[in-house]
Amino acid sequence: MANPQAEGYEALPPPTSLEDVETLVKRLYLPGSPSDIGRIQHALQNIQKSPEGWALADALLQSQDPKVRFFGALTFTIKINTDWASLGNESPNLLGRLLLWLVKLVVANEGPLVVRKLCSALVAFYIQPTAPWKRCIRHVLLCFHAGTTIDENEAENLEISANMFDALGVPQMTTTIWFATALVEEASKMSSDTLQTHKCHGRIAANIEDIVHVLEYSLSPHAINHISLAQESIKSFQSWVMYVQRAYSKQEPYLQLLRSLTPKVIRHLQDPELFEVSQEFLSDVLMNFPSFFTANDYGSLISALCNPMVGDCLSDLRNGDFEGKPMALGRLLLAFGDAAIQDLLRKTDDAEYVRVLNHLVSLLMCDGYAVVEDEICSQALEFWLNYLECMLMSTTLEGTDQPAWMVQPLQYVMRVVEACWNKARMPPDDIVTEEWDQEARTGFKSFRADVEEILISSYLLLGLGLFERFAQLALDALTSQAWYHLEATLFCLNALSETIAHEDTGDQTLLKIFSSDLFTSMTKEAAVIPAKCRQTAVTLIFRYTPFFDRHIEYQTRILNFLFSCLKTPDVANQASKAIHAICFSCPGPLIPQIDAFLKQYDTLLSWSEVESGVREKVIGAIAAIIQALSTDEAKVSPLDQLLEFVQMDVENCLLYLRSSQIEDAKAFGLSALECLVSIGRAMQVPDKVPVELDEENVALTIWEQEPGQRIQSKIISLYHAVISSPLQCESDIVRTTCLILRTGYKEMTPGPFVFAPTQTADLMTSCVLTTPSLGVVLETTGMMLSRHKSDSTEDMRTAALRCFHHCLQLISAIGNDPSDDPDVASSCIDLVDKLIPRRLHTFFDSRIQPMLSSFFELTLQCLTVAEILPKRSSAKFWKSFLEVEGQPTQTQNLVDASVEEYGPRVAHALIRGIGGQAARSELDTLSDPLKKMVFRQPRARLWLSEALHSETFPSQHVGDRDKKIWLQKIMNLRGARGTNQVVKEFWMECRGTNLSFAS
Repeated sequence: MANPQAEGYEALPPPTSLEDVETLVKRLYLPGSPSDIGRIQHALQNIQKSPEGWALADALLQSQDPKVRFFGALTFTIKINTDWASLGNESPNLLGRLLLWLVKLVVANEGPLVVRKLCSALVAFYIQPTAPWKRCIRHVLLCFHAGTTIDENEAENLEISANMFDALGVPQMTTTIWFATALVEEASKMSSDTLQTHKCHGRIAANIEDIVHVLEYSLSPHAINHISLAQESIKSFQSWVMYVQRAYSKQEPYLQLLRSLTPKVIRHLQDPELFEVSQEFLSDVLMNFPSFFTANDYGSLISALCNPMVGDCLSDLRNGDFEGKPMALGRLLLAFGDAAIQDLLRKTDDAEYVRVLNHLVSLLMCDGYAVVEDEICSQALEFWLNYLECMLMSTTLEGTDQPAWMVQPLQYVMRVVEACWNKARMPPDDIVTEEWDQEARTGFKSFRADVEEILISSYLLLGLGLFERFAQLALDALTSQAWYHLEATLFCLNALSETIAHEDTGDQTLLKIFSSDLFTSMTKEAAVIPAKCRQTAVTLIFRYTPFFDRHIEYQTRILNFLFSCLKTPDVANQASKAIHAICFSCPGPLIPQIDAFLKQYDTLLSWSEVESGVREKVIGAIAAIIQALSTDEAKVSPLDQLLEFVQMDVENCLLYLRSSQIEDAKAFGLSALECLVSIGRAMQVPDKVPVELDEENVALTIWEQEPGQRIQSKIISLYHAVISSPLQCESDIVRTTCLILRTGYKEMTPGPFVFAPTQTADLMTSCVLTTPSLGVVLETTGMMLSRHKSDSTEDMRTAALRCFHHCLQLISAIGNDPSDDPDVASSCIDLVDKLIPRRLHTFFDSRIQPMLSSFFELTLQCLTVAEILPKRSSAKFWKSFLEVEGQPTQTQNLVDASVEEYGPRVAHALIRGIGGQAARSELDTLSDPLKKMVFRQPRARLWLSEALHSETFPSQHVGDRDKKIWLQKIMNLRGARGTNQVVKEFWMECRGTNLSFAS
């Protein structure tokens, strides 16, 4: 609790009597301002922590007010945890007082809050490393039986028996179980890797036999009339099992002791008042510790799950009761299913396993929409995904498509598929838009994604028959105009496209669908067909694009349908994606229709509401057809027409800018740039086209002369008009301009989007530190340098020099601390790294030399900053620079001189990180330049030795001898792969730990 004075209010005067303390405790439970409550808590905590706190706890437990007694028990817990050392030899006396209070309060029918808090104080006592208490559960029981506290040594000679349990009352037994539960729950929170924890686990192990005796009695038939006692017993059993799993999972005797109780809990599944707590125990252990149960336990469990009562309960679940017992039973079934999945697969001739499988299928058949109303189906779907995965794995391991035992499981797979088909059905549009919130829509969408996984896995087992079944269901739904059934079926067909679209095995079935009235109906009946159904129908075309490569006679019909869909906003996006996919996949047969496509696009632009994304995809589709023309000369005219459409957007952009309508201007400007990106990507030469390597005999292409050069100039003028406008301060505009430039970087031959390097240099040199998306511009420039790394023309030399010079200017603008702008610092270093080794001469150009030192200083600072990106970029640069060799004499001499000047400081920076300053995840990054330094630089040993013994070395955990041994190892490895491991080991020593998980 914060000091009251620090919070701006006066502290209360310390209480001077027991009555004052009781008054303060009671005030805590009364309404009051936060400041008043804070002052009271501060005053009470001060007295709890005082030496008088022990006596205060005893005194408060004598109060007539239960709230005060609770505070007394709490005070004991706080004192034990914070002031244990002050007890010295008095700890046995404290234990006696605590046990006496426990006995007295339980006999006096104290409420559970106070009793549980006193149990917590006893647990706090027990887990103290030096606590003189071993068999605590037995000791508590014997104190209850004696009606007073007894010495633990005296208790060693006494036996606990059923007669003693009979003599104890339910409150005493319940309190003992509360204490035992709190003990293992608190022990489970302890760190698992300390000696003290191991000692505590060892002491607790001595109590396992005692808790088993207690629970055995409290779960026995003659004690079962006390429902609350049985409930607490099962909860305690659950805590002990999960604790033993963590602490003694490989110690079979302890597990065997606890296993003896499991049959009792399974029997309690039949008791309505104990069902939920029994189910919670069984489900938790099945999910987290399934090996705890024996074969007999599994046999008893499956018999219990086949009880007629289970069928009645599942009937309630299927009817939409997702509360209480039905939901708990569903979770138990699923937990059992996951734990016994192999038996459920193989024992299909066992009536009980068959019945459980039927139950598991029925969990997919509950009333209500998945996730939104039906809360069990998504969990059931996860089980069936695991079931299918096991089947597929078995077929792989057994080397056969369908082992004999799989006949029955395949029938369940068909039933699951049918249930998923029903569950995936969309609700009416008005329910989705008006009644479902975003969480509900996201949940249902996620469920349908899981259904897709089920269908794909099922197809691998059921084969083409599954696909044919859904195709027939789709045609049946179309005939009956059952639009929501149709949508669900088309959704399933779309899911299967991943496995069948690229093969011709399903073509005969697809011919039936694409020859049907499906798409005619989507147009004629658009007013009555749900939007989602029309969207899914259009997506079917997109998913099965490869079919139209094999059956080009359907292309025109389908494309006409898709273009008609562009008028309808709710399917326009899906339609444009499908148009784009078909034209990209198989453009050749569409070449005769280029003019028709251009007219269609012109018509599209005349419609008032067309999203820019739709236009971008359609214009890219047309460009893909243009790219398929046999000669570059034939591409010029239709490409020019496409650019005219883009010109219209640019003109609208500039018009709105003149009217200061910035948002409208941005929309048109961004649309123009995105269309250029789409055209540029479509116009890239396909990978399968051969490239002429005999450059001496290659004639100029159309793009290197008129009229091709005019086309390229037009493209440049279009994006220049936008990026040179006030919109240059918009991040989207800058990013998309970079994408236009990048479309040409992949090309190996001249093309309309293969610009001269100066275009990228112009964009880069126009940027300042505040330019939005500056990192993207620098990355784009680096890509250009990589693309032209072998280009020795004067234009390329000039462009590279301009980029390097401007990069250094940006570095100067960053200032002395790269952490002020780590992304830009990282991008600048990455760009400079692209100049190595091909353009190293630029480092020593007269225009660069005066600024070069600031760049090296930046890289040295980046090696020691906290941010990983600049550190990684700097390490990569020095790795490249330190390994430079074989350059022309003058350049190599200048490189060597720079390494000689900066090498010692690089060594110091690397050693600071390796010496403990860096994070563990950064060590591989720092090892790379270290390995190059050791392998390439003759003075590496001297530099590293000086760094290891400098005043800036960050660790006191290693001595001179450790440093010398480590350096010798590093030098002996000479940059080999083992260097990384040696670096990590040294880093751990410098951190003062050998724990592999330290960071």
